[in-house]
Amino acid sequence: MTTDVSIKGQHSPSASPQQKASLLDSGIGGYLVQTGRLRREEAENALRIFSEQQSESSFAVLLVRMGMLSDQELAQAQSAFHGIPLIDESEFPERLPYGSRISLAFLNRNLCVPVQEDEAGLVVAMVDPDNPYLLEALRMVSGCEVVPRIGVVSEIEAAFRQRYTETDEEAAARGEMGRLGAVGDDDIEHLKELASEAPVIKLVNQLIQQAVNQQASDIHIEPFEQSLKVRYRIDGIMREIENAPAEVAAAVVSRVKILANLNIAERRLPQDGRFKIKVKGVWLDLRVSTVPTVYGESVVLRLLHSEGAGGDFKCLGFTREQEEKLRAALSIPHGIILVTGPTGSGKTTTLYAALNHLNTPERKILSVEDPVEYNIDGINQIQVKPQIGLTFSNALRSIVRQDPDVIMIGEMRDQETAAIAIQSALTGHLVLSTLHTNDAAGSITRLLDMGVDDFLLKSTLTVVLAQRLVRRLCDACKQPYRVGEELAQRLRLSASVEMETAQFYTAHGCEQCRGTGYVGRAAIIEIILLDDKIRDLIMARADSLSIARQARSANMLTLYEDGMAKAARGVTTIEEILRVTRLD
Repeated sequence: MTTDVSIKGQHSPSASPQQKASLLDSGIGGYLVQTGRLRREEAENALRIFSEQQSESSFAVLLVRMGMLSDQELAQAQSAFHGIPLIDESEFPERLPYGSRISLAFLNRNLCVPVQEDEAGLVVAMVDPDNPYLLEALRMVSGCEVVPRIGVVSEIEAAFRQRYTETDEEAAARGEMGRLGAVGDDDIEHLKELASEAPVIKLVNQLIQQAVNQQASDIHIEPFEQSLKVRYRIDGIMREIENAPAEVAAAVVSRVKILANLNIAERRLPQDGRFKIKVKGVWLDLRVSTVPTVYGESVVLRLLHSEGAGGDFKCLGFTREQEEKLRAALSIPHGIILVTGPTGSGKTTTLYAALNHLNTPERKILSVEDPVEYNIDGINQIQVKPQIGLTFSNALRSIVRQDPDVIMIGEMRDQETAAIAIQSALTGHLVLSTLHTNDAAGSITRLLDMGVDDFLLKSTLTVVLAQRLVRRLCDACKQPYRVGEELAQRLRLSASVEMETAQFYTAHGCEQCRGTGYVGRAAIIEIILLDDKIRDLIMARADSLSIARQARSANMLTLYEDGMAKAARGVTTIEEILRVTRLD
């Protein structure tokens, strides 16, 4: 059965502004200008339109659509520019190789025709060989290398209109999908049956498998009037993959709800659950959240890898100095360590790394979390359940009688939780927790605003760490460049960067990073170690700006400064730092 949501139906993520701009510098656009086929202003106008549009059409195809050159001229230019031979439509096969393993809609949308498999690999006629996502998808499906040939737009489109149409088997499969969508609200048992049938099971398994392959952190399944959209969050950025017919939404959502042991009959209220699945021999924990929308239930699956609970500080992006500061704070047997930042900034990952550092047989460690994201052997983890009265504050009152050495609180949400945390630190416990503030200094004033007494806060708080996550540059394709003096002054790089030895890089894109230029994420960090001067400011109830100013005078790097320092070492790009921080 062919479905539109699968590895074989993968979308190419939108090109970045830098990648789009490069089309006039080193891409086909620049070649057309250099050879006189396009005027510079025509190419720039087309590039502006391409940058603004949301279509998946390539820049090259857009030039044809806008009438700037014929499809024959484009094919000849692509062939000359890339050194790839042309292919005539007479060489197209009567039946496509691999049959239903490759979606016709996917091939038609990407203007490519698999021709034949020979000793060199799979020969494919295509309009734009500059699409690494297309090449990778075809390679994954065929299991062999892809040998591109340059085809003509109109000839490929005509082949799909006249020669490659939906087979009876595919039509039957599409009819089955229509049957899946014809379930009424009262036919819950029938819906349960459909959710347990092979096509839906295969579809959901493919979504999870593909998400793991692309190192996604979340799968978003979103019903709309005309389609069921599936998006992945990869390195913090949402990326859309192939859409499925709207008719499959009810069965797909029900399949996920059955896996998560949720009530498939309840579609009016949000639900939360989780389940485990083995992928490539490794158990994966998935946290499921559903909410009702106009066109059905929207589902988000958070992928929690077992290795995500471990890892050392260096792997997370800590510099040696930052790691030493945090380890020093963790060595103190009592006090409060706070990690702060917005949702999705890696706070929980940092806390788990700290817990793993502390997790020895000599220490009793308890955590109160909502939810428990990773299970760690040796740590007693408590899942908050407000519906039965097990709140953060109630759980904390109980665990202090469990003789703990270390207490981890998932989040200080209110004054009562903060007060118990303070009291626990005063009675000899090491407390780790998180807050939602923009910077480290803001956490101190937030606790004061929550009603924590200043003299208690100054006596217990030992370190505050603020962080953001930025995408790591792909080492295989990152390209060095020199930052001009004017830009360096505007960005105030000299505050944290030795410009004489700095080496900045840009994201380029290759097969290893799926054309994004980035692989994985790293933290940028600011750390305030509380000293006597900071404690005096707490007693004076100073504002966050005054506290931050004092911390900077004691050599604290702000989030922005730490980010620029890491960009200067080739960890990430200046654009990434400006995406998550602002100039101080």
